[in-house]
Amino acid sequence: MRIDYTQNPPETHSAEEQRIVEKVKKCRGNTGLDLLPVDLTLLHAPQIAEGWHALFGAIRHRSSLPDDIREIAICRTGLINRAWYEWGIHSAILLESENFNEEKLSVVKQANPTPPGPLDDRQWATLRYADAITRHVTVPQDIFDALKAVGFTQQQIVELTATIAGYNMVSRFLVALDIAEVNNKAPEWVETT
Repeated sequence: MRIDYTQNPPETHSAEEQRIVEKVKKCRGNTGLDLLPVDLTLLHAPQIAEGWHALFGAIRHRSSLPDDIREIAICRTGLINRAWYEWGIHSAILLESENFNEEKLSVVKQANPTPPGPLDDRQWATLRYADAITRHVTVPQDIFDALKAVGFTQQQIVELTATIAGYNMVSRFLVALDIAEVNNKAPEWVETT
């Protein structure tokens, strides 16, 4: 970690900061001292922590995206940006998703996967879209059109885009500050190209 984590529990200097700390704990479902390393970093700037949890609470718990689609998008940003903390948390969630298994995860793990393998059409379109946004920002029309072709609604396309863009922010934050001290601890299966 490039800066110190806040104390756990964090020291607060006002009722407003204490309210934010309690809100972050509630977002995590924590009642004790179980704040995550990312929380203990964000709480250096309590108002940012509050906004962060509002945005990512909506992305993770209030969108209409199925779990497998959301987690493929998150895992691809983590993999491409080498955010191993993000990858570790979200690949486990992905494996618990309905309609997902180790064989499908083996495709998500590939730096440059070949189409589409065991992924279904929606999963493959999600992977390609996440890759385009994460690697190039500009999305080729054929990749965007594939989202519509496999049945994503306009609402789901907005939610998917916000998920990918949001987790690109997360991964860059995690890597820049080396949160959880895992930048140099890539999984053994990671390609080193």
